[in-house]
Amino acid sequence: MIDAHIHLHEYDENLLDEAIKTWQDAGINHVIAVANDLKSSYQTLELQQKFPDFVFASIGFHPESPLPSEQDVLEWSQLVRDEQERITAIAEIGLPHYHLPQFKHSLEHYIELLQELLAVAATYRLPVALHAVHDKAEIVFNLLQQARIKYAHFHWLKAPKPVLHKIIDASYYVSVTPEVCYRQRDQELAKQVPLKQLLIETDGPWPFEAKFKSKRTTPLLLLDIVEKLAEVKATSFIEIAEQTMENTKACYQIK
Repeated sequence: MIDAHIHLHEYDENLLDEAIKTWQDAGINHVIAVANDLKSSYQTLELQQKFPDFVFASIGFHPESPLPSEQDVLEWSQLVRDEQERITAIAEIGLPHYHLPQFKHSLEHYIELLQELLAVAATYRLPVALHAVHDKAEIVFNLLQQARIKYAHFHWLKAPKPVLHKIIDASYYVSVTPEVCYRQRDQELAKQVPLKQLLIETDGPWPFEAKFKSKRTTPLLLLDIVEKLAEVKATSFIEIAEQTMENTKACYQIK
């Protein structure tokens, strides 16, 4: 199994050696580690260097944050150019939704930033992982098409059905989180996404509800996701585990 979206830099690095061994023993082969900003982009690359057989590094600017400075974006772009062989994808990027009313900049400014980040991804032929929810999902989809991005992962997607169908028809990928274990909306999403385009993720260390309320979010929760997806998709645990791993490799161009 592969955790297709985790903020690994937010975990205690001193405990990661032991944690990763535990995760590997449980059947977690790899994680796609995603960044939030310039600092965590460097941290994520350091984690990839420290755990090269386990961590695939993705770097970017999380959209639910204040806009980065022009200098930070320039330095980040240089980092992508310098470290492109070690970078698996551009992530986490997208458009703000939840925090947008609090920001001093308008949505248009975030659209301009996303266009710039997608241009970098296109230049180096890198996949992208996207935060694009509700009415922002269609805007992001259209920007992907304009940038001619071939491989895209809509993480923890929440979107109208017509937009979901566009995403599926474009052969992009969609992931579900531990919410699929207890939330009908996510279960319905999993039913609609073809198995060959479905990924699994924890978005760790983001906390979850229901039976996960007292649990720390780690890649071990993938086991619960796979078990639930086997039920939702009316297939076996092994089929879900193997297919989602192959999907993640295809999406992120992992050999």
